[in-house]
Amino acid sequence: MVKLHSNLCLLLPLLFTTCISAYSTLSNTTLKLLPRGSHDLNPQTGPILAPFLTSRVPGTSGSSQVQQHIISFFASHLPPWSVIFDNFTANNPATKGQDVPFVNIIATRDPPGAWKGNISRLTLTAHYDSWSLLEGFIGASDSAASCAILIHVARCLDQALSRKWTATSRRSAVSEQGIQIIFFDGEEGFGRGWNDFDFTYGSKHLAAKWEKMFNIPGSKYPTELSSITLFVLLNLLGALNPKIPSYFPSAHIFYEKLADIESRMRSLHLLQSRPSHHFLVERNQQPDSWEGKILDDHIAFLDRGVEVLHLIPEEFPTVWHTVEDDVEHLDIETVGDWAVIIGAFVGEWMELEGWFGEGDEDGRVEV
Repeated sequence: MVKLHSNLCLLLPLLFTTCISAYSTLSNTTLKLLPRGSHDLNPQTGPILAPFLTSRVPGTSGSSQVQQHIISFFASHLPPWSVIFDNFTANNPATKGQDVPFVNIIATRDPPGAWKGNISRLTLTAHYDSWSLLEGFIGASDSAASCAILIHVARCLDQALSRKWTATSRRSAVSEQGIQIIFFDGEEGFGRGWNDFDFTYGSKHLAAKWEKMFNIPGSKYPTELSSITLFVLLNLLGALNPKIPSYFPSAHIFYEKLADIESRMRSLHLLQSRPSHHFLVERNQQPDSWEGKILDDHIAFLDRGVEVLHLIPEEFPTVWHTVEDDVEHLDIETVGDWAVIIGAFVGEWMELEGWFGEGDEDGRVEV
């Protein structure tokens, strides 16, 4: 990704109404039940995060190994989730004419009994590929940690989702709010510098594909793309003292909800990091300017009218695109804090208050 500051943002769909089926704040008691994933998200030994910490260049064995890690985890630990693949190839001058294979991985948990075309989805995303131009680069914060956080969130909320949907189905009430996680391939470019064709291969391909993927006539959401209620993109998370601004005015309400969660959890002493400032620095204030944006995997979706919440530091980590973006430069407390903050946000979005149990608290994966 690259920073871009210009009035180009004014050409984007800045203000539009987003409909949320519902949103329910989690109680303090429930917040205390959310697992941190200290075991699973340990960068050296954690069974969720550690397998991501390798070179993941598209088309290489390292990429295939990480793909298999994602697939195997959902198959073994999250069987109610549907996992599909978006396979394609691309070539351009940056790839020297070579066809490079890419694989986007999409994991979805939809409520049982609902008509597919009537289901809206909270869509959580991150890219799993790593930069090709630096030998030994593993991209711990770019964006291995974000991918692991999303898997952990899926696992810690899965039982609560099952309880809620089982109970509502018994009352003949069908939910129409699902959740989706997209692991993008090909966010990183193959050449030096940035241009229109050599970055975000996976997200550009999937957005264009879903824009033309129609649901059954009469559906509430005519296309796969239109079913996305909010597109949340995580990137460059895991370093100490992140400072995340609010990038888009139409999504500021969601940014504030996330910031409120962070503030509540800090007041309850549920977060372990001790940053010099909150992660989400623009809580309860109107940002000074909306004219800055960062080119990343959200752009192809934003340009098509999808609501976006972009969680990326405005100031990139000092180790960005260096070999020092490694295990030693991940802060395990910060990674764990992001996991519970985002987990709580998803829990509120999916209205899971009252559906968590003591058995969900550990959230440990044994392998």
